[in-house]
Amino acid sequence: MASRQIMSVVYKSLVKPLLFRLEPEWAHELAIDALSILARTPGLPGWMKAWNQLPESSSSPIEAFGLSFPNRVGLAAGFDKNAVCWPAFEALGFGHVEIGTVTAKPQPGNPKPRMFRFPEQGALLNRMGFNNVGADAVAERLRELPGPGERGIPLGINIGKSKLVPLDEAVADYRHSFLTLADYADYLVVNVSSPNTPDLRKLQEESRLLDLLGELRRLNHERAEQADKQPIPILLKIAPDLSDPQLDAILGILMDLELAGIIATNTTMVREGIFETVDEVGGISGNPVESISTEVIARIYDRTEGRLPIIGVGGISSPDTAKRKIDAGATLVQIYTGMVYGGPFLAKRIARALAE
Repeated sequence: MASRQIMSVVYKSLVKPLLFRLEPEWAHELAIDALSILARTPGLPGWMKAWNQLPESSSSPIEAFGLSFPNRVGLAAGFDKNAVCWPAFEALGFGHVEIGTVTAKPQPGNPKPRMFRFPEQGALLNRMGFNNVGADAVAERLRELPGPGERGIPLGINIGKSKLVPLDEAVADYRHSFLTLADYADYLVVNVSSPNTPDLRKLQEESRLLDLLGELRRLNHERAEQADKQPIPILLKIAPDLSDPQLDAILGILMDLELAGIIATNTTMVREGIFETVDEVGGISGNPVESISTEVIARIYDRTEGRLPIIGVGGISSPDTAKRKIDAGATLVQIYTGMVYGGPFLAKRIARALAE
């Protein structure tokens, strides 16, 4: 307990003030570089893993969509977009990592500045726009590292639509990313919910979503039959701002196609309180989305009678906020903004609290 408190104090009193003097995206890149060094330093990841991961005697692995997770807390997509530093997160106590969002084509994302902090609200506003090196480059990077079944924690790969690809060509765009990256993923996430790529959320419409997920399901089973192995789990990441009829239609598709699960939720476009006067475009993450995403999780759990595994995301900044997601029906949770404000050992603290 004392060591965890010391590390928390060091982050909040020394590291965080230095990082918060930098423009948010610069601070993010600095963190990526530091974690990349951690991952490549001989002996250091193993030592930190032994210190940060839950001891086997204290908790049973969490089983979800055919995979085993050492604890319930994962890293949400958006932090390690290009698969640069994800191995470091096992050493920090995370139970899984989701990289991306990766698109078929490399793209720079939206013009800078495109990320903004709101410390008093415990929030971020971003309009990054899926900046990434593209599916081919990410696959090349992952090819040099341990693959599915050889890692200490599961790796999810989150894929989205390339910005310059028209909506009516989206299925082919996702198909390329799926075929390029599926061999390296423990599970794959179809992101149709970021507010920062034009028209992307239109893919949540019933007919478009059915076409997209139906094609990816077909490819998944075809790939599995050719390789004589199980299909990879496919999950869908949704927005928090869906109406009840929209959510019901999406859940009907997921259940009919027998997809592996759902991630709820992405950032919100709802502007309340201080954000009503903020003159910046983008999605809001962190504390303002906590209750919204938890409510969506509860609606999903109720409508599917608990038959669809849920990864809960949005506003998790403490063991209590994580527990609310679990109580609402989530099997696993993911953090990102909470880690920005709470430090890199937040996952360890939450995982231990949930196990206890």
